[in-house]
Amino acid sequence: MITPLETREDAYGDVIRSGRIKMLLLFLVCAAPVVASYVSYYVIKPDGRVNYGTLMEPVRPLPAATLRHLDGRPFPFADLKGKWVMLTIDHGACDQPCVTKLYKMRQVRATQGKDADRIERAWLIDDEAPLETQVMRAYDGMHMIRAGGSPFLGAFPALADRRDHIYLIDPLGNLVLRYPKGADPEKMKKDLARLLRYSGIG
Repeated sequence: MITPLETREDAYGDVIRSGRIKMLLLFLVCAAPVVASYVSYYVIKPDGRVNYGTLMEPVRPLPAATLRHLDGRPFPFADLKGKWVMLTIDHGACDQPCVTKLYKMRQVRATQGKDADRIERAWLIDDEAPLETQVMRAYDGMHMIRAGGSPFLGAFPALADRRDHIYLIDPLGNLVLRYPKGADPEKMKKDLARLLRYSGIG
């Protein structure tokens, strides 16, 4: 036999359940625009957000490697983790196309203003040729690293020649973007500014 007390308890339980359902529906209605914007930005990737650089898909973690400073001391590449890294690969003789890449990297970094300190520049030298003092002075602050003969160079895919490209590495040590031969520094600047703005790392 159901008592009046049990009837009141059942009714009270129905009210609570109904209230919870209404709260859940209200939450879903309020959260829908946020979820939609997240999906649109990170999953659908509308045309207005296409990167200029070629996205490395899947993102490629770079292997551990110990290279060499110009004076022969070991250079663990992992020391650059924690920063965004613009990287190029070229001969030590550094002809005009090489100098142009170094110049673009320096200028693109400088355009990031207060975020410039979040970016490092690295030049992997793929031979043992001596560097010109003038080039070393002009690009002071760039990591000039001997990598000749290292299998680490194979981690950087190229359309034709690795020396054609500028690469971007994220603060976790992943290769994320590759810029084309003769890359437009204005478009590179926009890519990097967007990454720095939305990234919580580096």
